[in-house]
Amino acid sequence: MFMEFLGKMSKNGGDDMITKDIEALIKLRDAFRMVAEALDEYVDSQAPKEVAGFTWNPKNIKWTLAEGTNGPYERSEDINSLDFKEMMKDLVAHNGKFQREEYFYWAFQRAQVVGRKKKVK
Repeated sequence: MFMEFLGKMSKNGGDDMITKDIEALIKLRDAFRMVAEALDEYVDSQAPKEVAGFTWNPKNIKWTLAEGTNGPYERSEDINSLDFKEMMKDLVAHNGKFQREEYFYWAFQRAQVVGRKKKVK
């Protein structure tokens, strides 16, 4: 539709008008891009931080109760689980610890063992 408009304008000797229209369209396009970027930033800021970027589901990992120096926690050595493997990658990427949803997760220094504990609200 817009290309038809440009074709009619050039046939009618409206090259100056086409140039002005294109400049206006460029400014409009740039404004839309700025709005889209601002919208992306806003949506990203409102998304739950703990879940964003994670590809694994903690419910698919086998957890066992354990007692530590700071009280009870859950631990997992479910190395055959794909979700466990993805969690381990995230732990490595986050220096061995992070928070997700209502849990704090950490990797033990030895072996492939992960602990998690509910965050205190």
